[in-house]
Amino acid sequence: MKKREVHTILSLLIAGVGVVLLVYMITVEDEPGGVPLLLITVGVGWFVIQRVRRQSPPR
Repeated sequence: MKKREVHTILSLLIAGVGVVLLVYMITVEDEPGGVPLLLITVGVGWFVIQRVRRQSPPR
């Protein structure tokens, strides 16, 4: 696979793990916690950066 595809898959995987962990922590502990929110933020941020880089013209 191309390097960009791997980065996209990893970013979505990190965000997905964050969402699953967030749902689990809310149902079990009744509060979200910081780690799942951080995972979601990092995963979505990484994905957005990859999309912007892919659409920008090469230098």
